[in-house]
Amino acid sequence: MTAIRSQRQILRFWFPLFLTWLLMAVEGPFIAAVIARLSGPTLNLAAYGLAVSLAMFFESPIIVLMSAANSLCRDRDSYLKLRRYAMTLNVGVTLAMALFLLPPLFRSLILGVMGLPAAVAARTYGAVALMLLWPGAIGYRRFYQGVLIRSGKTSRVAIGTAIRLSAIAGSATILALFTRLPGAWVGGAALSAGVISEAVASHWMARAQVRQLLATPPAPGAEPLTARAFAGFYIPLALTFLMSLGAHPLISFFLGRSRWPIESLAVMPVINSLLFVFRSPGNAYMEVGIALLGEREENFAVLRSFVRRLALISAAAMALITWTPLASLWFGGIGGLSPALVDFVRWPARIVVLIPFLEPFVSFQRSVLVLRRQTRPVTGATALDVALLASVLTVVIGGFHLAGALAAALAIVAGRLAAVLCLHPLTRTRCSAEERSATPVPRVLSAADE
Repeated sequence: MTAIRSQRQILRFWFPLFLTWLLMAVEGPFIAAVIARLSGPTLNLAAYGLAVSLAMFFESPIIVLMSAANSLCRDRDSYLKLRRYAMTLNVGVTLAMALFLLPPLFRSLILGVMGLPAAVAARTYGAVALMLLWPGAIGYRRFYQGVLIRSGKTSRVAIGTAIRLSAIAGSATILALFTRLPGAWVGGAALSAGVISEAVASHWMARAQVRQLLATPPAPGAEPLTARAFAGFYIPLALTFLMSLGAHPLISFFLGRSRWPIESLAVMPVINSLLFVFRSPGNAYMEVGIALLGEREENFAVLRSFVRRLALISAAAMALITWTPLASLWFGGIGGLSPALVDFVRWPARIVVLIPFLEPFVSFQRSVLVLRRQTRPVTGATALDVALLASVLTVVIGGFHLAGALAAALAIVAGRLAAVLCLHPLTRTRCSAEERSATPVPRVLSAADE
């Protein structure tokens, strides 16, 4: 690894990845704006937000397939085995979501456990049903995106995202103009159309790389990619994302039992969409850290310096919207919220400005620990994040009776701050050469295989 001598080098590497995340961030505000302009916007925004949260929960076990393919697909044997593992996971999450859609189970959880109004539950059921193929399609396309990234074809990942957005925009527009479907159903159908289109495109764009892998025999002496080796790599990272995405339905559960439940459920998709835009710079940074840190962490200091600048710029950019009159333009004009909901969303949106500041630090910490093969602290920090989020929601909703959206904002910030502070002692300094050499690297993940 060549030493990085300027922030510009990092910027050039990071920007295409950021652009991909930014393109993905467009879909949330677009769909929310379409739903807000159809009949019954408050109920449908609430149902759509809950449906996405539930679908993301089912998606969580396959979210790291991209990292798995990027790290482990080296030859014919590893590609075929990893593809089999990936497709098994994709079928599994689809069957789990289908089981959840069985009417007795769905009603008992949504109406009984969460206590949501029947009107929201009915719209949520239709939206989730239309998204049945969504988690499996995401796993499919992330597997082939990992193959593309490993081969250096990152621009094709961005092309796939553009195809996804085009399919979402086209399908949402057609359904909104020419059907009478509820807005939540329009959103669910558009998301499914987009991700299925991207999955097909990713498979097609990766066909040359797949042929190359199939023509590459295993290296002499290379250990096979066994199910045990795959599980050892995959399970800790999958648990991390499972807990992170599981926080979304957890928040929806508390919102349904808070003050102003419908209003809170209605504005959370708009808050999350805006937050996604300004979290994108930090979300893109994990892959940068993994790629550029170096075997001896020789680029630790310069990458950490970039993180600090990225955190300040991301938070300041979101504050420029949420703490100024631009908030009315964004939430009312672009988001399509009513004046009453615009007033309702102001303070929750202002509080979560701290998340874009914390996100680059989280990504950098995770990249350092993944390279050191110390994934358990990553999982532990995420568990702390979710546990504190649930605790804060319990106290501020049950004890102080705060409005749901405001309580959610406070809980989200508290959990993420705790996770950063938890990992800070482990990642505040560069690891010495002796410490690095003391941590064995599994053969299937070794640098010699790169």
